[in-house]
Amino acid sequence: MQTKHPKGLYFLFAIEVWERFSFYGMLALLVLFMKGFFHWDTKKATDIYGWYIGLSFLTPVIGGYLADKFFGQNKCIIAGALLMAVGQFILFSVPYTSSITAFYTGIAFLIAGVGLLKANISTLVGNLYHKDDPRKDAGFTIFYMGINIGVGIAPLICGYLGEKVNWQWGFFAAGVGILIGLLTFLLGKKKYLGDIGEIPAAYKSKEKAAKHIKDEPLTKAERQKSIAILIMGIFVIFFWFAFKQNGASLTLFAKETTRRILPFTNWEFPATWFLSTNAIFILLFGPVFSKIWIKLATKQKEPSTPAKFVWGLMLLAGGFVIISLAASQEKTVGIWWLTGTYLFMTLGELCISPVGLSLVTKLSPVKYLSTLMGVWFIANFISNRLAGVYAGLYDKMAHTNFFAILVATSVFAALTLFIFKKYIKRLMHGVH
Repeated sequence: MQTKHPKGLYFLFAIEVWERFSFYGMLALLVLFMKGFFHWDTKKATDIYGWYIGLSFLTPVIGGYLADKFFGQNKCIIAGALLMAVGQFILFSVPYTSSITAFYTGIAFLIAGVGLLKANISTLVGNLYHKDDPRKDAGFTIFYMGINIGVGIAPLICGYLGEKVNWQWGFFAAGVGILIGLLTFLLGKKKYLGDIGEIPAAYKSKEKAAKHIKDEPLTKAERQKSIAILIMGIFVIFFWFAFKQNGASLTLFAKETTRRILPFTNWEFPATWFLSTNAIFILLFGPVFSKIWIKLATKQKEPSTPAKFVWGLMLLAGGFVIISLAASQEKTVGIWWLTGTYLFMTLGELCISPVGLSLVTKLSPVKYLSTLMGVWFIANFISNRLAGVYAGLYDKMAHTNFFAILVATSVFAALTLFIFKKYIKRLMHGVH
């Protein structure tokens, strides 16, 4: 079995570093900016946070549809990057103008840009491989490392500039990041992707651009595979509902309850830096998971995707056990509690997020690939919206109970998926 990955994977990896740098650089500051600059309360700030990240996972449905039917992935990615840049630079202006209208306008541009870019770049990764290529899960895990390089660097740079210098410079840095990603894509797409992403999936080829694939009805197996995607999406909701507390309640826990003095110094590092912990762990353990999946696949012992999801949800629950215990202390706590929480959350993420992206590309009918990738992100929209609403209760509940509820929801989802695992595998028709 071939184990070497296409060069296009590493090219898209580089693009995603900058796209995620831009997105998470702004996201790391969002709640703290709303509370610190506009002086909004936790409920309002986390509610807007939930809407923002939620809609950022809903609009990829539209972006995927436009790519599949009209423009192809590449044009949508370029347009999305431009819109994100505009949004970041509008936010850069807000601390100068104090304009709430500009704040919401900047967020709207970012949501639209992410919608055009997010699902389509993941689709391009899937298109680098044949549909049943056993390297695909490992390839998405490598791609996911690119995501998390951007996620890891963003709070260190944008978070530091925003918290320690001035808010606007954090947003400015995020805007520069997406422009670097756009330039890289424009200069390298022909060399590393060839014609991949240029032609809408609704067309079979350049020569037969008038003949639509949509005239061919889905087979029974294709319909069942699509149903499997929808069912697995339900369990993704449970995962991200808990996980996305990282930018809300966990950031507030870092700000208000965690001693953030660096060892052997008197310097208190920014609360946003904890968001980099997740990315650092991804970079450390991502290659390990990638090798494990390939090694198990060669021995035909690789766990099924539903089984990987069960493990992911249980590891996530373990992370919230740790932070729940930390919250039970009657004083501020050391940095290791949050670090341990992020470690378990990250291990769970590696079992679910890159594997889930790979699953969509393996199960989706070709003509609906970008659309179903967008549908996959609807689950993220629901979970992120719920995460924001739930985070609004952070100041109204005992923090131990707040985090313990997230343990319970994650364990419930894991056990439910374990029970229905065989049924879902039947719907997948041999796709692992």
